[in-house]
Amino acid sequence: MNRISEDLAERVGAGESSGQRPAIVQAVALISLIAYLYFSILWRLVESWSIDPNFSHGFFIPVFAGYVLWERRGKLAALSISTSFLWGLVLVAGSLGVLIVGVLGAELFLSRISFILLLGGLTVYFFGWRHFRGVLFPWGCLFLMVPIPAIIFNHIAFPLQLLASRFASWVLALTNVPVLREGNVLTLPAMTLEVVQACSGIRSLVSLVTLAVIYGYIMDSRVLRRVMLVLAAAPIAILANGLRVVGTGLLVHYWDPGKAEGFFHTFEGWVIFVLSLTMLFSFHGLLNLTDRWRARRMS
Repeated sequence: MNRISEDLAERVGAGESSGQRPAIVQAVALISLIAYLYFSILWRLVESWSIDPNFSHGFFIPVFAGYVLWERRGKLAALSISTSFLWGLVLVAGSLGVLIVGVLGAELFLSRISFILLLGGLTVYFFGWRHFRGVLFPWGCLFLMVPIPAIIFNHIAFPLQLLASRFASWVLALTNVPVLREGNVLTLPAMTLEVVQACSGIRSLVSLVTLAVIYGYIMDSRVLRRVMLVLAAAPIAILANGLRVVGTGLLVHYWDPGKAEGFFHTFEGWVIFVLSLTMLFSFHGLLNLTDRWRARRMS
């Protein structure tokens, strides 16, 4: 009798393992296909992070998304799996269509975005819409790691250059520094300053918005408060960059025109970015202080 039960157990175990083999083979085949389609695209994306200082924050986005998924692993495991094959196939096909358009049009932005869309489609296909809603936030954060297309980048950067130059000329005039502004060019008695694209503030704007998303998620559980922090990051970055141009003008006028370039210019950028973070943290602290004041008033 024991021998019969042992043989039965061996057959059941063999059946389970043989049933798992096709699933493993399918998973390996799917991962291999995705790697074949996107390896060069993702590799060039990582290269752009290391080369372009405007998007060096891209290294942190996948890590943060992975952290959020790990933090939510219990909630995701508790969700029932209700696969949506039809919608999943539609989303996967759509993402592959975006990939084809991006490759044929030599548009890296579309090719990179298609990978994120593919991840969403596969989630819906294998796990369903409940799981997709559960991973919606970390999935959406992945879009922050993709550099903005050059045409959009330039349309954003130039208005920021003009805004920074206007602000700087106004503040410098208040400090009795003679200044003449022509577009994004500031003419001072000592030298002429041009607010170029690198000084437009878009680098600190993109980085600060990304940090606001991460900071808001970790430090505050209220969705509205997180949204307010992200929205506040834009004007804070613009103001801080304007102050950077003002600081450069003051250095040129009162100290040495050579301090507008080199080490002092780079160091000034780091100081202004730290100032931006300080203003973001202070804004959050002000919101918390307002909440406590309202609570005391209501009690």
